[in-house]
Amino acid sequence: MSIEGIEAVFLETHNWGRAAKFYEALGFELEFATDHNSGMLRHRTGPYLFLAEVPRSQETKTSLVLKVTDEQEFRPDPVLEVTTEFEDTHYGTRELTVRDPDGRDWVLSAPGKA
Repeated sequence: MSIEGIEAVFLETHNWGRAAKFYEALGFELEFATDHNSGMLRHRTGPYLFLAEVPRSQETKTSLVLKVTDEQEFRPDPVLEVTTEFEDTHYGTRELTVRDPDGRDWVLSAPGKA
């Protein structure tokens, strides 16, 4: 299996502005913000943090994103419960989701097709 480690932490929030300021106070630096209340922050060379605002009526979720070096070389072990196969994202990667034994989803992110 060709996993390099944790690529990112994806967090949903009910208040993008407050959440971004909170993480900046912890030492994260804003790399970019979108025009739809989301953005990416990074702390030194570690995984990035992506925040996305969702409506208050929606429960917030947290996802850990693992980096896959090459989708073509990735062969999931039969013990893994694959919940979504690799598919294109609107931000240029390809992602597959697996569920761990406790019901948490893990996103595996591979480079997009050129």
